[in-house]
Amino acid sequence: MEMFQYDFIQRAFLAGAAISLITPILGLLLILRRQSLLADTLAHISLAGVALGLLLKVAPTYTTLIVVVIASVLIEYLRMAYRDFSEVSVALMTATGMAVALVLVNLNPDAASFSIEQYLFGSIILITDQEVKLLIGLAIGLVILYTIFRRPLYVLTFDEATAQTSGLPVKLISILFSVITGVAISIMMPIVGSLLVSALIVIPSATAIKVSNSFLKTIIIAIVINVIGVFSGITLSYQWDTPPGASITLMFVAAFVIVSLFNRIWIYFKKGRS
Repeated sequence: MEMFQYDFIQRAFLAGAAISLITPILGLLLILRRQSLLADTLAHISLAGVALGLLLKVAPTYTTLIVVVIASVLIEYLRMAYRDFSEVSVALMTATGMAVALVLVNLNPDAASFSIEQYLFGSIILITDQEVKLLIGLAIGLVILYTIFRRPLYVLTFDEATAQTSGLPVKLISILFSVITGVAISIMMPIVGSLLVSALIVIPSATAIKVSNSFLKTIIIAIVINVIGVFSGITLSYQWDTPPGASITLMFVAAFVIVSLFNRIWIYFKKGRS
């Protein structure tokens, strides 16, 4: 195809392939742990890291990583402290992150408005070689970690009390999972934007859950949905000159709607036969 003659399109597809390995694992675990809003919270907090980087005149990626890692630990601490009201930590950290970001941007009169907009809405076609390498490294590392620790993660996801009784370091694993999620979000944010990164993580896994009954099948189906959604979104963005992040998100929403409708139709006919 004509579009593949451009280097930025090639980088975008490589980044999309790496993202397709990252988000199904994180998304499935977040959904099953009832922490879907954690991705959105960390995405909002990451804006504070971007604003801090612009204020200090250093690469926002590095300051965002630091801020998000610290925030991930705090969120997990608040979740444990308010175990019966876990949504408190999400609301508190989301508000704090946005407030800090706005204050830091206001303190920096030299900050270019387009820089903040890039991190708000993102663009996968503007991804650099360094960011592609970061994504590929993160994807490989996450797949390896999941392969090694999948059984403890299963137990922790469904029953923390049982996991703790079994001698698993529940707090440490939970904190590490939150930190890894935060790192992934901080790296993906410039690509799809903080406003859409949570959709990229949650929607494909939520779609896959509707047609699968096991961890492995769900992850495989979510990977397929990710690949189709990301690649078709980039292609539509190139053809119609639409925002890449929004195009990819709409592809995921369309997949969710289609799968949900077919799932309901299948259940209806199955009941009718019985």
